Amino acid sequence: MPRSPQHYEAAFERYVRSRRIPYVSVDEARKALLPQDHVLRYECSPAAPGSSPASHTLKSFDYVLYGPGGNLLIEVKGRRVAPPAKHRSGESHARDPLSRRPRRATLQSWVGLDDVESLKVWQRLFGPQFKAAFVFLYQCDEQPPDGLFQEIFDHEGSWYAVRAAMLDDYAAVMKTRSPRWRTVHVRTSDFERISQPLAPALEHMPGAPDGREPVFTPY
Repeated sequence: MPRSPQHYEAAFERYVRSRRIPYVSVDEARKALLPQDHVLRYECSPAAPGSSPASHTLKSFDYVLYGPGGNLLIEVKGRRVAPPAKHRSGESHARDPLSRRPRRATLQSWVGLDDVESLKVWQRLFGPQFKAAFVFLYQCDEQPPDGLFQEIFDHEGSWYAVRAAMLDDYAAVMKTRSPRWRTVHVRTSDFERISQPLAPALEHMPGAPDGREPVFTPY
């Protein structure tokens, strides 16, 4: 049975609780603070000289994480990782036949342009103690090899992998994916470079294979 999109949020909340990270669900805070059906808007710079600024709905983000080194404004993006293709013999293509190392899955990194622009607004409004980030939560049909991800966890029978990209890093390298649907993405090589662990458990932090530092330090 297909899961509702909310299973990503449920999995993320389990993840932050397991790390003992203080957090606030923005959706719940919004319901408490704003009138029902209230819409916030922001204006973009004019597309051409002399034209009027474009007005767009200011999208809410998902969570605020609080930590001693700074706080994060988090937009969670749930994506699926397809299982590796198999030969007719049933053997998996998951490993490179030459290096015998696990192949990296192609990880979807697309978001809405409104997600990017709205997070920029929220980051300015919250001030210098808050930084915005996308957290990509990848649902895997089976436990992925350790070499593919630094952060994996299980939740209600599914495996999830975590990759985080700071908003400023993402915006600096993003490319248009669909002008019609106002979506953007980053190239695979750029995503490998800018994405990092979010907050690995302490026992998993030393000796990271690629030397990447997590973007968040829990209390």
